[in-house]
Amino acid sequence: MPVVSLPDTEWIEMVGPVAGMEAVPWDIVSEPPRADEIEVVVPPYIGSREPLARLATLPSLRAVQLLTAGYDDVVPLVPPGVVLANATGVHDASTAELAVGLALATLRGFPEMVRGQDQARWVPVGGRPALADKRVLILGYGSIGRAVARRLTGFEVSLTAVASRARDGDDLVDRVHGIGELHDLLPHHDIVVVIVPLSEATTGLVDRAFLAAMPDGALLVNVARGKVVDTNALVEATAAGRIMAALDVTDPEPLPDGHPLWRCPGVFITPHVGGDTSAFTPRAVRLVRQQLTAFVMGEPLRNVVNGS
Repeated sequence: MPVVSLPDTEWIEMVGPVAGMEAVPWDIVSEPPRADEIEVVVPPYIGSREPLARLATLPSLRAVQLLTAGYDDVVPLVPPGVVLANATGVHDASTAELAVGLALATLRGFPEMVRGQDQARWVPVGGRPALADKRVLILGYGSIGRAVARRLTGFEVSLTAVASRARDGDDLVDRVHGIGELHDLLPHHDIVVVIVPLSEATTGLVDRAFLAAMPDGALLVNVARGKVVDTNALVEATAAGRIMAALDVTDPEPLPDGHPLWRCPGVFITPHVGGDTSAFTPRAVRLVRQQLTAFVMGEPLRNVVNGS
């Protein structure tokens, strides 16, 4: 009978029995139980990736199912021939909610109001820009990008989607533009929501030229990865007050105390909490159960990201 490791006994209880498979708890940090028998590993959602180097000590390992959408830092740690699947879909609702919340909060001045409340002081912030009537560009139109678009449709905005390749649209956008059109589109949008995977092509994608192409007063929302944005270029653009930024991710991360980005006007920073809400657990449990059932039945896993 195949053996799967789940992060702890609570996860084993939540996933429940899967016919034809036995589950054991393993936090990745400690020595693996029944190391010779484990065929599937589900690592913990939060924690350092470094202990995943232990995957190389599992001779029977055939698949790794992540609980995160991000996987770029895991690929080098997965032994050759082992399937790596990410959690596409699990974080769509939470991350899309945060993207919209970051845009609303930054535009309407929520951080200033909270600081005023902390000081028991009435802060007049009327006349702030509304989300309504804004031209929003979603950079990265996968499952989370579509979830962002779906939530924005009720805010009376116009939507433009950009992906790695141009393609037909869907029920939310007329068409999906290719990345080659990006710099022609940027000057015509008030808000850019970045939700691309981190890769060699997207590292530093939001650079000085990108930011310079955004119109004065525009808002950059990054719920992707910190390294997608050139931090020095962003500090320059926001310190000058030319654009605003709402960031759930930064480079470096965590953002060090005293970093100049903390003090830039019009910048709102949250501590990488996009997918970490109450919506995570039921969706993650459902995905893990489906994947383990497929594994037992000899069916292909969903969301395979390493080409195995």
